[in-house]
Amino acid sequence: MRCYLRAWLLCMAIFSSLYVFNHLAHTLEETNGRDLGELETPEGGSRDTGNDFKNRTVLAGGRVRKPVRCNSLSVSYWNPFWRLPADVCGLNCFVESSSRDRMDSEAEDGGDESIHLAVAACGPKLDETLLKSAILFSKKLIKFHIFADDELQGSFQNALILKEVDSLLYVDTDILFLQPVEDIWAFFSQFNASQLAAMALETEDLRIGWYNRFARHPYYGSAGINSGVLLMNMTRIRETFFKNDITTVALKWSEILMPLLQKYKLKIPWGDQDLLNIIFHHNPESLYVLPCQWNYRTDHCVYGHNCQQAEKDGVSILHGSRGVYHDENQPEFRAIYEAIRQYPFGDNMETALLQPLEASLRTTTNSYCGRVSHLFTKRLKQSIASVQQEVTRGR
Repeated sequence: MRCYLRAWLLCMAIFSSLYVFNHLAHTLEETNGRDLGELETPEGGSRDTGNDFKNRTVLAGGRVRKPVRCNSLSVSYWNPFWRLPADVCGLNCFVESSSRDRMDSEAEDGGDESIHLAVAACGPKLDETLLKSAILFSKKLIKFHIFADDELQGSFQNALILKEVDSLLYVDTDILFLQPVEDIWAFFSQFNASQLAAMALETEDLRIGWYNRFARHPYYGSAGINSGVLLMNMTRIRETFFKNDITTVALKWSEILMPLLQKYKLKIPWGDQDLLNIIFHHNPESLYVLPCQWNYRTDHCVYGHNCQQAEKDGVSILHGSRGVYHDENQPEFRAIYEAIRQYPFGDNMETALLQPLEASLRTTTNSYCGRVSHLFTKRLKQSIASVQQEVTRGR
């Protein structure tokens, strides 16, 4: 079973308040005594783009602070997880906003709420570009919860549970944010009284759908759902009883997961995603369906343009499934990944991120997805313009 199933088992443990199978490796927490007046850009304008995330405390909007050594305990937990240098921050570090002063005043009034972003690492390393894309455009405080898969379990002694977290955004490690994380977080406010999770459909075109053609288990609706981007109201999940095909009695999440896995383990090639499809097949009223531009994959452009919301509004979250960031099969997806990966924190986003990306995308017009490359930059341009305005006002 692919590593996504192991990652999903970690997230299921969050939902059900069971102990997670691996240690919570990294939670970025707000600390006191720091403000925008302390911000500095690197001396000499360093171009060490590949290691920017490793050796600087990073602020949303691309501004940076000179490296600050974290508490030794934090570093000791961080270092064996990502195998990064010891000067990288761990449990007690935080991601600030380019609007930190405003956030502090909102927090005093009780109006601020942190965003909780979770990701599970398969293997010994997690690609930093995901975290970088989340930081670049967001103005709210983001707390990262990074779970190691069971290959790293021996590195950690104690298991933790996120009992105090009410809501969570879980994403696959091949996700790139092209607009602020708080924009997808806002969908929580659109949930009705019964909805407790949000995902996008697996496809908008049944002619190319996987579930309606090949699935050997129940799935959501007529097309199934994709778990690469998942909003979770964890309070509701912990309190809800779910209908199922195991028993006539509705079960809590902690009671339903393992029996479902045992029943369907030979029929769920996509692991976590298949289990979610089974659960929400029987509980469709509990799911909010995200528009497809919030989980845009190659299938949306390779087989014709079948994400109408992206055609209208642009792509908000890019999902590079099947390793497309690291091969030549979809050069436009790789171009976006490389542009964000190579962008040096603190540089002008217009000239150091957007313009190089647009130049790369112009070389991909012979591919199906390259012909709609304007969809990839539409939201990105708006995000960059917003950040640049914040930077200008903060000077």
